[in-house]
Amino acid sequence: MTLSTRRRFFLALAASLLTSFAPVQADEEMDAILKRGRLSFAVYNEFPPYSDNEKGLDVDIAKALAAKLGLKAEIIGFKAGEEMADDLRNMVWKGHYLRGNPADVMMRVPVDPILAKGNDKVRIFAPYHYEVIGMARVASRIPTPAGSAAVALEVFTREKIGVEGESLADSFLLSVLRGRLKENVVHFRSITEAAKALREDSIAAIMAPRGELEGALGGDTRFVIDEAKLGELNPKGWPVGMAVKAEAADLATALAGALAELQKDGTVAAIFKKHGVTLQTH
Repeated sequence: MTLSTRRRFFLALAASLLTSFAPVQADEEMDAILKRGRLSFAVYNEFPPYSDNEKGLDVDIAKALAAKLGLKAEIIGFKAGEEMADDLRNMVWKGHYLRGNPADVMMRVPVDPILAKGNDKVRIFAPYHYEVIGMARVASRIPTPAGSAAVALEVFTREKIGVEGESLADSFLLSVLRGRLKENVVHFRSITEAAKALREDSIAAIMAPRGELEGALGGDTRFVIDEAKLGELNPKGWPVGMAVKAEAADLATALAGALAELQKDGTVAAIFKKHGVTLQTH
């Protein structure tokens, strides 16, 4: 079997999502994975509801992907670096002097052409969620965050709003309305801490990715969680998917096919529901 014939055969096999593979159809990356019988996934530490102590939404999706491919999932938690490029280098294509070899797959990577172009040693693909900036709020005090920020956010010249430090929400609120909100923007180390403050009534709202808000507040009916549809906010959302080494084309194809099947049969939707997160795809 020639190389081109072998590759076409494997791609067809991956697309059909059989749960076992023959080594003759696998490239070197896949061959190594198949021999050890497990697929390693890098997930962020302390990032509920997506991943925390080897549990969470991304962990469940990783395990479902591995199972669909007839493999066992190995979960590798790591602390976020200063930039996404650091995480991709340490966890996907090079490895880290403290952590050792990289994982086979990294979860929750923005599927963004600019990010991909600047990190040509990885392959970013297969979006499984569209994350949006949201706001958790006391509805009786804070209006729906939509339309012009000059109108929708004016309330925060009087009310306090929490954000995670050095986040998109933080940067936006400190700069919008010519900085008039600065005195009432309260910084927290995590959304979990901000949620505690909201429950204790020391702030009236939190601005953060919607999934994180839903995970942190756990369906608390005292608060409303909306997408922040503010005209001045950019970006309002972004797709997240997976990353593998640039040369791992067959692995990427197999994972993309597995994800498509899990989306089709309702597994992905069930995982999101289990963790109380709204599944959005665009």
